[in-house]
Amino acid sequence: MSGPLEGIKILDLSRVLAGPYCTMILGDLGADVIKVEAPGGSDDTRKWGPPFQNDVSAYYLCANRNKRSITVNLKTQDGIETIKALAAESDVIINNFKSGAMTRFGLGYDRLKEINPKLIDCTITGFGETGPKKDLPGYDYIIQAMSGFMSITGDEQSGPQKMGVAIADILTGLYACIGIQAALIERTQSGTGQKLDLSLYDSAVSALVNIGSNHLMSGRIPKPLGNQHANIVPYQTFDTQDGEMVIAVGNDGQFKALCTVIERLDMAEDERYRTNPARVKHRTELTSQLQDIFATKPTAYWEKLCRDQNIPCGPIQNLAEVTQDPQLKAREMFIEQHHPVAGRISMIGSPLKLSRTPVTYRHHPPEPGEHNDLISKKENQSETDYS
Repeated sequence: MSGPLEGIKILDLSRVLAGPYCTMILGDLGADVIKVEAPGGSDDTRKWGPPFQNDVSAYYLCANRNKRSITVNLKTQDGIETIKALAAESDVIINNFKSGAMTRFGLGYDRLKEINPKLIDCTITGFGETGPKKDLPGYDYIIQAMSGFMSITGDEQSGPQKMGVAIADILTGLYACIGIQAALIERTQSGTGQKLDLSLYDSAVSALVNIGSNHLMSGRIPKPLGNQHANIVPYQTFDTQDGEMVIAVGNDGQFKALCTVIERLDMAEDERYRTNPARVKHRTELTSQLQDIFATKPTAYWEKLCRDQNIPCGPIQNLAEVTQDPQLKAREMFIEQHHPVAGRISMIGSPLKLSRTPVTYRHHPPEPGEHNDLISKKENQSETDYS
């Protein structure tokens, strides 16, 4: 079985997370991804740690499988010509240099489309290639701060908090992946490629979804609610006798079922709590009563009763518990690969489950320049002048 993107060639000049995460997804789906770094390796994540396994960074491994690696010196004319030659035979080129850097290298889209009119050129920057902030460097943490993400994360006691993962990078990588595939589909009709301009800032703001919409409609500045939901109650964490769990009541029927579970049917008929808008209005008194009740029994007790009544719920699991979850094992969400330096490595698998053309794990995250023979073979096979 071949992957759905088999035959698509990706030239990946990106590093760190947003771009590499995008190209790893494309690689999982069957695309041939060539990772380009400076001699010796220039992806910063190779040195981000600990943890390391035989000097190989866990951070680097998380976003670079299903790629081959070449090293090219873009400070030399030979290096520029190598990229032009590779771009001539690629479907997609992706980079996350600072805005305008590819043009200064002589590798801007206007130049590359002359070499390959079908090429899709995806650039990822912090703030995009237009606008007054276009020249600012973009880092996930800064974007979380500026986008409003941190202002709505945490609670009044903690103050603004960042997400536990680099969410702006991940979102941008996903948007880039969607945009690239959309451009590939459109190319089947037009026969030509196009330029994609992705920014971490845009991507993070787009993901404000209901919180952003709440503000646009009401004009109110949202406050951080910690583990509570801005629009739904009760939809939050509760302390139990032996831990913590999440109860996610999404409608009035589920709230009535919850009242049955906790043996408080009077709450279901109380005008303060009968409908969700009323529960949001009386959030504090309702959740205080619920917390007192949930604290009387262990998590497993409430989990069973809630699931018997089809009330969405779940325990708060640490990563050791997550990796042992039989559901995730059944879904093959943890895989192993052999790495020539690190040895046997464990990785998080792809969530994409395609029935006829499943994802495959063909290549380990490569060492710098591990596949430089690709360049020498190409130079021997091609006599075209790309200068």
